[in-house]
Amino acid sequence: MTLGYSERTVNMTRREMTRREAREQAFFFLFEKIFNDSDIEDIVEQAMLARDIEVDQYAIKVFKGVSEHIEQIDNIIQKYSIGWKNSRIPKVTFSILRLAVYEMLYEDIPMSVSINEAVELIKIYAGTEDSSFANGILSSFFKDLTKQDEETKEASEEQENDKI
Repeated sequence: MTLGYSERTVNMTRREMTRREAREQAFFFLFEKIFNDSDIEDIVEQAMLARDIEVDQYAIKVFKGVSEHIEQIDNIIQKYSIGWKNSRIPKVTFSILRLAVYEMLYEDIPMSVSINEAVELIKIYAGTEDSSFANGILSSFFKDLTKQDEETKEASEEQENDKI
C-alpha cells in the first residue's frame, strides 16, 4: 500500500482545509517521520515541493507537538496497548495513535472527537481490525484522563471547603 496524499488532500491548495483534512495531513507527516530522520521543516518542505501542496498550520502544529512530546505519547500508547509492544503496532496505526494522544493531551478539542477522527483515519488507511484496536487504546486512555480530572476537581473542592 502506498501512502500518498489523497486526491482531496492534494486539491486543498485552492481553499482552506477542514480540521479533518489537516489531521490527515499531520498523519502523513508523522508517518513520513517514522521512515525519514530529517528535521520537521525538511519533511514539510519536501512534501510541499513533491506534491505541490499548501501545508495547513494546524497540521504543522500537531506534527511539531507530537515530535516535542514523543516520549510521553509513546509511553501512553505502550501503557494502553496491553500485550503489544509499540514496535509491533502497524506504522500507520501508530502514527494516527500519536496524533490522537497528542490532541487529547494538548489541544482544546473534545476527546471524543479526537478518538472518532483517529478511528476514521485508521479505517481509511489501515483497516477495521486496527480501528477497533486503536479505539480500545484511546477509549481506555480517555476513561483514565476523565477519572483523573474528576479526582483533581474533587480534591480542589475539598481544599476550598476546608478554607471555609
